Amino acid sequence: MSTPPPTFKPFRLALVQLGEIGSDKAANIKHAHDMILKAASGENGAHPKPDIVVLPEVFNSPYGHQYFPIYAEPIDYKPGEAYDAAASPSESVRMLSGAAKEAGVWLIGGSIPERDSKDGNLYNTATVYSPEGRLVATHRKMHLFDIDIPGKITFTESTTLTGGSDINFFDTEFARIGLGICYDVRFPELAMILARKGCQMLIFPGAFNLTTGPLHWELLQRARAVDNQVFFAMCSPARDMTAGYHAWGHSMVLDPMARTLAEAGHDEEIIYADIDPQVMHDARVGIPVTTQRRFDVYRNVAEGF
Repeated sequence: MSTPPPTFKPFRLALVQLGEIGSDKAANIKHAHDMILKAASGENGAHPKPDIVVLPEVFNSPYGHQYFPIYAEPIDYKPGEAYDAAASPSESVRMLSGAAKEAGVWLIGGSIPERDSKDGNLYNTATVYSPEGRLVATHRKMHLFDIDIPGKITFTESTTLTGGSDINFFDTEFARIGLGICYDVRFPELAMILARKGCQMLIFPGAFNLTTGPLHWELLQRARAVDNQVFFAMCSPARDMTAGYHAWGHSMVLDPMARTLAEAGHDEEIIYADIDPQVMHDARVGIPVTTQRRFDVYRNVAEGF
């Protein structure tokens, strides 16, 4: 761990289970903007203002490998280098930066198809913004959704996408938050590394489907939360049965004991959750797995036994 995480403080989270994602990119981006502001307002005062707002996976495009090359945008962000989000080549980034600043919240802008300007490779990329509108982190989906369940679903992201190769998190004034996207949740190694780097919460935009959603959406989140004794959340698009891909929905927030703090249905909805650091402290004191791991036995799991 290069630097210690910030002191974990209470904060409020809003997940935007976004609907109306169609073929018109400009309309998708505008609707996302409007829903960010709605979430940040606590839905016009019905809820306290959240500190961080989250959008779902691939919010500016229909979900499908055939669409990613059409809707992809260059971002050209390099960690540690100055980046002018207002002048970004990505129209989605420009909107997200402006919305975060307008609302005065931290924003995880779901993900968008990204085209690398240097090699032309396509990525499924999440972006993160400070309340001042600064782009502070990105995450390229590491594990690509290539599955084949006969009679149910076949999907091959690698037809057009390249997997990312970096583990990413960001610091706020209230927490260190780890990033992943959808299929990344099936790989416990990523969540464990993020937790060991000091992340107190992991947030993964995602879009499970009607086959894998009922089976594993909640199960995987609960497992990652309790394995690492961290808060965990995934933000899905709303379900649209007229689209080519039918998202499961059920955006969720879980605590370090795998208890559900908030859960959406399958329609467009904003859910809120209060994150209490004391819950993580109590979990780690009562069941101290974080100090009981036997790295003297399993020193390098990549090498096997």
